Amino acid sequence: MRDAGNDAIVVGSGPNGLAAAIVLARAGRSVVVYEAATTWGGGLRTEELTLPGFRHDVCATSLPLAAASPFFRELSLDKYGMSWVHPDAPLAHPLHDGTAVLLERSVETTAAGLGADGTAWQRIFGALAARAEMLAHDLLGPLRVPRHPIALARFGALGLLPARTLARAVFTEERARALFAGLAAHSMLALDQPVSAAIGLVLGMYAHAVGWPFVRSGAQVLADALVACLRGAGGEIVTGQPVVSLDTLPVARQVLLDLSPCQVVALAGERLNPGDRRRLCRYRYGPGVFKVDWALDGPIPWRAPECRRAGVVHLGGTLDEIAAAEWAATHGRVPERPFVLLAQPSLFDPTRAPAGRHTAWAYCHVPHGCGVDMTERIEAQVERFAPGFRDRILARHTRSPREFEAYNPNYVGGDINGGVQDLRQLFTRPVPRWDPYRTSDPTLFICSASTPPGGGVHGMSGYHAARSALRAAR
Repeated sequence: MRDAGNDAIVVGSGPNGLAAAIVLARAGRSVVVYEAATTWGGGLRTEELTLPGFRHDVCATSLPLAAASPFFRELSLDKYGMSWVHPDAPLAHPLHDGTAVLLERSVETTAAGLGADGTAWQRIFGALAARAEMLAHDLLGPLRVPRHPIALARFGALGLLPARTLARAVFTEERARALFAGLAAHSMLALDQPVSAAIGLVLGMYAHAVGWPFVRSGAQVLADALVACLRGAGGEIVTGQPVVSLDTLPVARQVLLDLSPCQVVALAGERLNPGDRRRLCRYRYGPGVFKVDWALDGPIPWRAPECRRAGVVHLGGTLDEIAAAEWAATHGRVPERPFVLLAQPSLFDPTRAPAGRHTAWAYCHVPHGCGVDMTERIEAQVERFAPGFRDRILARHTRSPREFEAYNPNYVGGDINGGVQDLRQLFTRPVPRWDPYRTSDPTLFICSASTPPGGGVHGMSGYHAARSALRAAR
């Protein structure tokens, strides 16, 4: 490891920190990544959380944005031992009548299962899926002159709407409305808020365009591939090395922080001017998540057989029920019947569990920093659509919002999105600035999910921050 004179140091080894380091290293810069934990990856870690042989993704599992990421696709990560597993269908949404709506890779097949709303689904998502690659650079980047203004304007006309408004305006039946509500609820916004429709459109578009794949053997393999790519380009990584102040780092021409704004202020101190510190301290964080991982003695006994074909299952019933749960979480109330996002990767990737056994996890949205144990409420939602589920549980592991923040300080209050992604903080995160990755210190940059395009595993925040650093160096 170089002790001094590096071109750049990156603090944090999540997908954005690693992406930033790779961009710099490939540009010929000497770069070292410092990671406080003993393993790299941030939200891309896989551990035996329950029983030996059961491999659980600590945070992210289904990775449509990673599959769609222009930067990750450019890296050809399969060269470093990573491969995708595609479930038969990206998503299932069971309903109270014992049936389920399937979001298939095919727009036409999905539309066929939506009855009278099939035409509307095909009109909206068929057009988006056809333009998915075209839209990627504009949607997964900062506010700037768009490459494809007409396509982006068409997306924005729908994406700026509240999700519940859009669902009721374009769909007439509960099946399509519920399916879209579940997609939009990934935004961690109340579904009556403007732009809550945007993430639903993005996730539906990519379900059709690239799928919602898992990484074979766990999300950690993607982090390992990124580290191998970094080392192949000449970069270095140091784990088990907490950074408590920028003054303790070796000399470097530039420092990039894969950290949330409150951490940036704590580390940078007087290197930021008072106005910059005030603006970063006013950054807003959203609801947290409560997550349960299970080791199971068999597959989940879904009442609707369609759910066995899906990698992800949304448990929330109707549009109004999902909207009520998300409203509660965003307004500081614990939902009695939470909207639950469940992943069942071992149905399609047998490396995740011993032969004949299975893993699954689920999480729900709760108020920021909430300390309420949601295990019973989450399992009740699973049991509602899969009677006998509890009888399959061999062991469980839970993590509350407070425990998420203790595990990864970037998840402030359990907010895995890196901050609220509403109209005020969608493109102006972390502060309103033409180049959102720069700070008042010309050598200091932010490359976390608290910068555009925000939450999700795509590496594009790190990619754009590193490009900003390279421009500044020139």
